[in-house]
Amino acid sequence: MTTHAPRGLDGGLTNYGDPDFARFLRRSFARSMGLSPAMLAKPVVGIAVSPSDFNNCHRGVPELADAVARGVLAAGGLPRQFPTISLGEVFLHPTSMMFRNLMAMDVEEMIRAQPMDAVVLIGGCDKTVPAQLMGAASAGKPAVQLVTGPMMTGRHRGQRLGACTDCRSFWARFRGGMIDRAEIDAVEGRLATTAGTCAVMGTASTMACIAETLGMALPGTAAIPAVHADRLVAAEASGTIAVRLATHPIAPREVITPKSVENALRILLALGGSTNALVHLTAIAGRLGIAIDYDRLNAISDETPVLVDLKPVGEGYMEDLYAAGGVGAVLRELRSLLHLDCVGVDGRTLGERLAHPLEWVDRKVIRPFDDPVARVGGLVALRGTLAPQGAIVKRAAATPALFEVEGRAVVFTGLEDMSRRIDDPDLDVRPDDILVLQNAGPRACGMPEAGYLPIPAKLARAGVRDMVRISDARMSGTAYGTIVLHVAPESAVGGPLAAVRDGDRIRLSVAQRRLDLLVDEREVARRLTGRAPPAATRRGYRALYERSVLQAPQGCDFDFLDAGTSR
Repeated sequence: MTTHAPRGLDGGLTNYGDPDFARFLRRSFARSMGLSPAMLAKPVVGIAVSPSDFNNCHRGVPELADAVARGVLAAGGLPRQFPTISLGEVFLHPTSMMFRNLMAMDVEEMIRAQPMDAVVLIGGCDKTVPAQLMGAASAGKPAVQLVTGPMMTGRHRGQRLGACTDCRSFWARFRGGMIDRAEIDAVEGRLATTAGTCAVMGTASTMACIAETLGMALPGTAAIPAVHADRLVAAEASGTIAVRLATHPIAPREVITPKSVENALRILLALGGSTNALVHLTAIAGRLGIAIDYDRLNAISDETPVLVDLKPVGEGYMEDLYAAGGVGAVLRELRSLLHLDCVGVDGRTLGERLAHPLEWVDRKVIRPFDDPVARVGGLVALRGTLAPQGAIVKRAAATPALFEVEGRAVVFTGLEDMSRRIDDPDLDVRPDDILVLQNAGPRACGMPEAGYLPIPAKLARAGVRDMVRISDARMSGTAYGTIVLHVAPESAVGGPLAAVRDGDRIRLSVAQRRLDLLVDEREVARRLTGRAPPAATRRGYRALYERSVLQAPQGCDFDFLDAGTSR
């Protein structure tokens, strides 16, 4: 670390053409907030907050911000809260993914524009942490990620419940006629009973663990439940570290490196984590010119076991991971595969962090390296005639019997078509068919979490629990099933997925990493000729989004924000 004289409130002066006047005026207005001259002379730590009545995951943010400020003050800094956009996963239309880049721009520009020597980023809900890390990486100032933490579990008739994997299993049972309306209504009030993010290894939890592994969040902080006292202790410690970063800066580009990104891929695979996290990690890395190669991902996946027994892959919940030893325990099992010279925001290398054994690890939750939940990683990238640029399957949450299949395509041309026909009793569909959803990618409609196509009602009632489903959409990290996602190029930009018709044969081979449309390439080209692209939006953020969004293998960032190497 290099010593640095913090600029404090003198940083980034407002341009009036007279720097001394700008400094005088700023200090005068700061005095109106009741700040003494002594406080105005201290290093400034920004605290990026995103509470909202449309974001249940961030209900505890005000209390966390107070704890961060306490840590900043105790360490001799001046804390300054500032708001950014808040992305509540289930409260945004058409999907929160469409607004991730907008929040990233907000975070970046507010860090750049306001006088701060370092910043603490408080977020938790799925797209929030990626947006904050993307923005911080581009802004370049020292930053510490503080996540809001996961919910605690609820109870229903003696069964533990956690949003949102259990919501999907109960909803599938309701659709299949196995439980009635009264019970599903009761479950609705018992799934999400505390503040925090989803209680399972969904996208929010996966991104929290990735932030810690990258070194952007303090060691041991990813899995602390939102309502646990230790979450506030972590917030205070984050404020303390931010003051140290103000005088001994470690920039995000020194923490987020090709090596630390590879470590993050390892933890993603060992957790059986969310497919969404791959898109987000790609976008974060892309801000610093770091590419994620699908061939390298597959190589890492084949040598990285799944070690954590949490839903949706296993049985436990995030509160169990915290009690079992947290991310640190998992990293210790992976130690031989990790780059140990990576530096975190606390100034320590990963090797230094992992040098000492933990007091105790619950092996029912975090398995030893030589006795894993699964001997290979949770995610696999596919390529083939249906996905020339790639696609992703979460094999850890899929049905192994469906890994090597050929089937007849049953095609839905978009979300409305799927919604209208999926439960039609006259739908021509069999259990060994392959469901295909088109026009659900980033350019088409923001890439919603629609890849978890429901099992057609008549098959669900007959006891079918899984079948192959393919789309250019995403799925929630809390979901499960044999689902191929992120097909690129997407339908809306003329990818081969747009050429699939009912009755076409599709072959999936997880072993060969292939996804192929068994239709002559000349016929595919004929079908794509004259294809009408979706109508373009003419104004506002959505118009910018449609013009600029990249495909899933490039992280769905904007082409003018990605550093270029990942394209």
